[in-house]
Amino acid sequence: MAPILLNCMENEHNDYIKQQVQVKNPYLDTMEEDILYHFSLSTKTHNLPEMFGDIKFVCVGGSANRMKAFAQFMHHELKLPGIPEDIKDICEGTDRYCMYKVGPVLSISHGMGVPSISIMLHELIKLLHHAQCRDVVLFRLGTSGGVGLAPGTVVITDKAVDYSFRPQFEQVVLGKVITRSTELDEGVANELLQCSSSQNIPTVIGNTMCTHDFYEGQGRLDGALCSFSHEEKLEYLRKAYEAGVRNIEMESTVFAAMCRVCGLKAAVVCVALLNRFDGDQITSPHDVLVEYQQRPQVLVSHFIKKHLGLVV
Repeated sequence: MAPILLNCMENEHNDYIKQQVQVKNPYLDTMEEDILYHFSLSTKTHNLPEMFGDIKFVCVGGSANRMKAFAQFMHHELKLPGIPEDIKDICEGTDRYCMYKVGPVLSISHGMGVPSISIMLHELIKLLHHAQCRDVVLFRLGTSGGVGLAPGTVVITDKAVDYSFRPQFEQVVLGKVITRSTELDEGVANELLQCSSSQNIPTVIGNTMCTHDFYEGQGRLDGALCSFSHEEKLEYLRKAYEAGVRNIEMESTVFAAMCRVCGLKAAVVCVALLNRFDGDQITSPHDVLVEYQQRPQVLVSHFIKKHLGLVV
C-alpha cells in the first residue's frame, strides 16, 4: 500500500491554532448519545461541561499508578483543599484507563503502545470537545531509551519520527494509508526547556522515535527474537542519532498527529532511563529509576504552575 497525503493536510495548521478543541467527525453531531466506553462516561449520563469544562492541562502517561501519583503530586503542588490520597478515579467503572481531575488538570493513563494510546486519545478529545474546553495543552509524560544521552536526561520532543526517521504517522483506514504530520508546538517545547533550568533538570530538545514494540522495533538484543547483529544495532542507532533522534518510545507519533489535527497544543516529555549505545537492559537501582521518572512530572508541574500564576 502506497501512503497518500490527504488534501486536508494543507489546512491542518489553521485547524491547529484554533482555541476550541476540534473533532474531525461530522457523524458525532447526529448522535443522540456519545458513549465514551473505555472511560465509562457518556454525554447522556454525565454532565461533561460541568465535570470537565474548566480543564486547561491534560497529562497522560502509560502507567496507571504513575498517573495516580502525578495527580496526588499536582494536588499538593496546587495547594488544593482535601487529602491527595482521597482523589477519586473518574474511570473506576472500567479497568482500561484511570483518570483523575485535580483543579484544571486532568491526569490519565494510556497503557503501552500506539493502539492503546490512540483509543484513549479518541475518547479524550471527544470528552474535551463535549465539555466545551478551550485553550487546552496536552502533555505525554513517560520513560524512554536515550540515544547518546546520559540516563536521567529529559527529552522534550521536537518532532516525533517513525522507524525511518520521518516526522509522520501512518494510519490505515479502510485499507488505505493516511499520513499525518507529527510536529509539536515549538512554543510549549521552548517554555518547558526554560522551566528545566530553574528546576536543575538535565533537559534537551530532540526528535523522538516511536516504534511498534519494545524489543525488535527498538533494536534490542535481549528479546525472545533477534535477527540482527550487535554491529547492525549500533549502526541503526548511529543513523537515528544523526537524524536528530535523542530517545525512543512507543506512543509519540500518534499522540502528536492526533493533537495537531484536533487543534490541541501538545508536548512529549520523557526521561531517558538508559543510553541505548551502552546496552539494552535497564539496570539502575529502583530508587534511582523512581527519581528519574519524577523529572518529567516536576518539569510539567512547573509549567502548569507558571501558567496559573503560582510561580514566577
